[in-house]
Amino acid sequence: MNFIKTTEEDSKYDNLEQMSVSELLQHINTEDKSVPLAVEKAMPQIEALISQIVEKLQNGGRLFYIGAGTSGRLGILDASECPPTFGVSDTLVYGLIAGGDIAIRKSVEFAEDSTEQGWRDLESHNISSKDVVVGIAASGTTPYVIAALEKCNQEGILTGCITCNQNSPLANTANYPIVAVVGPEFVTGSSRMKAGTAQKLILNMISTTTMIQLGKVKGNKMVDMQLSNDKLFDRGVRMLISALEIDRKTAKQLLEKHGNVRNVMQVYKND
Repeated sequence: MNFIKTTEEDSKYDNLEQMSVSELLQHINTEDKSVPLAVEKAMPQIEALISQIVEKLQNGGRLFYIGAGTSGRLGILDASECPPTFGVSDTLVYGLIAGGDIAIRKSVEFAEDSTEQGWRDLESHNISSKDVVVGIAASGTTPYVIAALEKCNQEGILTGCITCNQNSPLANTANYPIVAVVGPEFVTGSSRMKAGTAQKLILNMISTTTMIQLGKVKGNKMVDMQLSNDKLFDRGVRMLISALEIDRKTAKQLLEKHGNVRNVMQVYKND
């Protein structure tokens, strides 16, 4: 099967500069509506990768996301949300981007073209066969990501990927590929749009489902969340009021004493 960059195909729309704001928004929204359907078709692939990630993390491994540009930033976003949301160590889920941390805010020219730096970046974190690496690239052609996964495969490190082009080099490299074919972008080639949205939805699925499987959610509550601001502390108080049927003052005192919702619930249960 020939590799066709569907994210690079010519947009279904033309003469965009002649459209009104209303017309532009309506067409963008129409295209956006197709993204969840593309993700739905990839559900078996998503499930297969998550099952592997859960097993690795249960056995002391870590999850690495690696990407360039928008894809790399999305991986970093997902990784950075895991500690405050689920109370896990900031070494459990890593996000790496071509060009390093400066590339989070500014484009680093040609960083994504390196076939050596991706593996170097992983090596700096003492990557091992206990870990799993997920490459993220809308086109599935990013050398930085593909070469890193190829080296991981050689070293016996489990690999997955998130891409939006069928039969791409990246999809053909990963042990567990996820391919959400979103089709042409509203602005031709602007993969930060539909492809980026698909990647974000899939990353949400990966991290949330993994953390639930690891026991970081009770009922539907984030009982291990870090109480890093007043809003989250108040959310914790409300969780305790509902779960333990206690008054607000008692809930607040218990949370201040024991540090998070899970600890309070465990102590209260033992009492």
